[in-house]
This record gives sequence, structure tokens and C-alpha cells, in this order.
Amino acid sequence: MKTPEKFVYVFGSSRTEGAAAMKNLLGGKGANLAEMCRLGITVPSGFTISTEACTAFTAQGREAVFE
Repeated sequence: MKTPEKFVYVFGSSRTEGAAAMKNLLGGKGANLAEMCRLGITVPSGFTISTEACTAFTAQGREAVFE
């Protein structure tokens, strides 16, 4: 059985998934926010949706619509 891909990475003071080295997966802002949390800089908790999520979305024939 194949392990499902991880599409959402959280960051905050209590738990941080991701690091600066994951820039291709999390994008520049997501990777930098995760790294700031790892360094102990106060950042409001949040999450980053991976670039793999976007790839999976468009592979299903859907397009992101921004208005």
C-alpha cells in the first residue's frame, strides 16, 4: 500500500513541520516561516499547502481561479 502524500505542513511555537531546505516543496514563504519558528522567532501559527498539492489539483484537470 502506498503512503499518501503530505499536502499540508503546520508551523508555530508548539509544532513546526518543514525547514528552509524544503523551499521547493513549501515555496519560499512557507519554508522561511517554518525556519523562523525553528529559530524561536515569534510567528503566528499557520499552515502551508505544498506545491505537490497544486500539482495534484491540476493533474485532475482543475484550475485555480483567483478573482
